[in-house]
Amino acid sequence: MFRHWKLISFITIGILVAFFFYQKTTSTQSKSPDEKEITIVKKDLQKTVSASGKIKAENEVVLKFQTSGLLSWVGVKEGDYVEKWQALASLDSRELKKTLEKSLRDYSKERWDFEEDKGVTYKDKIMTDTVKRILEKNQFDLEKAVLDVELNDISLQFATLISPIKGIVTSVDSPIAGVNITPATASITVSDPDSLIFTADIDEADISNIKLKQKVLLTLDAYPEEEIKGTIYRIGFTAKTTSGGGNAFPVKIRLPVNQNLMFKIGMNGDANVIFQEKKNILVLPGNVLNKESGKTYVEKLVNGNKVKTYVTTGLETDEETEIKSGLNEGDKVILKIK
Repeated sequence: MFRHWKLISFITIGILVAFFFYQKTTSTQSKSPDEKEITIVKKDLQKTVSASGKIKAENEVVLKFQTSGLLSWVGVKEGDYVEKWQALASLDSRELKKTLEKSLRDYSKERWDFEEDKGVTYKDKIMTDTVKRILEKNQFDLEKAVLDVELNDISLQFATLISPIKGIVTSVDSPIAGVNITPATASITVSDPDSLIFTADIDEADISNIKLKQKVLLTLDAYPEEEIKGTIYRIGFTAKTTSGGGNAFPVKIRLPVNQNLMFKIGMNGDANVIFQEKKNILVLPGNVLNKESGKTYVEKLVNGNKVKTYVTTGLETDEETEIKSGLNEGDKVILKIK
């Protein structure tokens, strides 16, 4: 009987010793002060390409007079909303009208001379070489007079600036009438606020990840707390040289409806183009993962003890990693604080 109990005692002690060594090799009783508990959760994970850019108007026109003259009327100022085909400013047309009138008189004279000379013939109805040259010259003079009339008529029509689009007046170079201007010194810019887009230059190394209709998350400097959703609708075909000497491709991003004109031309911001996305997956911070012999593991907390647990990973970003197997939602793992 004594030997029987003695055998049981030895077996029990052996089991306890084995369990002790197993615990020593797979876990410790509690986390150290330089460690932090992380709970695995389900969330959406996105892989993005980032670039800086600014807002521009895709529909924008710069209107200039075709001739010099006296600026007689300016009907708009910066910030005014104008309709399509609305008149914005005009030159003094009195000189232009007189020039057109003179051109018409010149045309009438040339036409009269042409008709008179056209009736000159030789007695046998065959024109001499001299008469023929006279008629050809008069024909050229008549055609030149016609062109002068047409050009002066065009100048008269162009004496008034008319907007071909609706929009907001964003620039008026000469806002005061009564000054002499040239085409280079007087212009009016009109921008359509409903055509605003965000433009960004994507680095050559990332352009292969960019596709049409991809989602974009925008953060504007003017609205740092708001996440604005956009969509890529145009990718440049020709690269441009960046300030750093590299290559980048211009990308245009469509903005949401411009309510209350919250988007304005020239606003700066950052674009995060989502080129890979998974929804409702298990995610952990990438810095809790460890490598061993080509395998990935975490230190999982089980009843207060750290247990080495191998996992299979999926989508990775700069900060987070998808956990495909090895852990369940709500499991706790250890993050070592460096």
